[in-house]
Amino acid sequence: MHRFKGLEVWKKSRLFCSEIYAITSRFPDAKKFGLTNQLRRASVSIDSNIAESSSRQSNKDFAIFLQISLGSAYEIETQLLITSDLKF
Repeated sequence: MHRFKGLEVWKKSRLFCSEIYAITSRFPDAKKFGLTNQLRRASVSIDSNIAESSSRQSNKDFAIFLQISLGSAYEIETQLLITSDLKF
């Protein structure tokens, strides 16, 4: 079992989540329920999955949850590219 609070990746993902919230707070009001919600949920998902993975007994299970976190990170990257395209 891993101690997620000691993992650097978890610490950085919490900071990243805070940055996403700060960035999306500046989005136009019309986008508050679309991309804003998606970005925020995906950013919370990263650190949540890292934390959940730490409860797993095997390294294989731990790795699966880390892959899910990585998927959320790619989701955020795509969404940020879209927000750039839209000139937010």
